[in-house]
Amino acid sequence: MAVMKEIVLASASPRRSELLKRVGIAFSVMPSNIEEKIDVSWEPEVLAEELSYSKALYIAEQLKRDCLVIGADTIVVKDGVLGKPRDEAEAYEMLKRLQGSWHEVITGVTIINAGDKVSLKDHVKTRVKMRSMTDDVIYSYIRTKEPMDKAGAYGVQGMGALLVEAIEGCYFNVVGLPLMKLGTMLENFGVRLL
Repeated sequence: MAVMKEIVLASASPRRSELLKRVGIAFSVMPSNIEEKIDVSWEPEVLAEELSYSKALYIAEQLKRDCLVIGADTIVVKDGVLGKPRDEAEAYEMLKRLQGSWHEVITGVTIINAGDKVSLKDHVKTRVKMRSMTDDVIYSYIRTKEPMDKAGAYGVQGMGALLVEAIEGCYFNVVGLPLMKLGTMLENFGVRLL
């Protein structure tokens, strides 16, 4: 690693933390507890980027020192934007909509230097094909409780792996943090992971 700066992850997601650890990033966690407002008039890519920016900015404004804040937001798109299900009935509706077809997973990523507010935002899009499922399979998956805090009501890194037939693009994006994109973005702030 060339230069290392203090890095703060503006997310309570254990999946994002695990991915950062996987590539050797030392970081602290400060969850951004802003309300995620989905504006359906925005293009999904813009929405994902703006949500990630809002999260990062919320934490950067609290810190006001020379450190890098990483914000990320993942959305699922299939005939509209699918966020996290509010309840089991909505999880069922989402999985029913996704089953047997392709959808897109878009993660917006923002890095903000909290000291001078210089920021960079981008997104990654991955296509995912969900297998065909009976209602019994869908309800069995919902009973695991795994869908309840995941965009699109599934987690590819857990039991949801049994539902995913194919992935075109970045797997880590579907988990919630596109590592290659993040690495290249960090280089713009003088942080090299390799």
